[in-house]
Amino acid sequence: MQYLHSMLRVSDLDASLHFYCDLLGLKEVRRKESEKGRFTLVFLAAPDDQASSDEHQAPEIELTYNWDPESYTGGRNFGHLAYRVEDIYALCQHLQDNGVTINRPPHDGHMAFVKSPDGISIELLQKGDALAPREPWVSMEKTGTW
Repeated sequence: MQYLHSMLRVSDLDASLHFYCDLLGLKEVRRKESEKGRFTLVFLAAPDDQASSDEHQAPEIELTYNWDPESYTGGRNFGHLAYRVEDIYALCQHLQDNGVTINRPPHDGHMAFVKSPDGISIELLQKGDALAPREPWVSMEKTGTW
């Protein structure tokens, strides 16, 4: 058995690509458009997964954009996506500087949660040992749900 991808329905493809690619740093691997089915599929992979995938497909996220407007009501039944990051503080600062709410700040230098434009929870985990606690993250309040 091999893990392939998780599919997420998105309501605004441009906003989602900005979040996942420009802010989180994922890379677009491939794209499929179906005029007949009226949808676009965009497959994304983390750079380290993509680079280490010699003979096997890297784990991916499939963003599914249906051209006809739909309303997606998310639930916590999906859970979240998780990514290991080089510097949790730097990434959280980058996200916050670009208007992303840090729902669960990295108080402990190890874990944080943010949400995509469609309300999908994203867990960020520090690579290796936790970083030493530092401000403003230690004192920052949790916001909303994750």
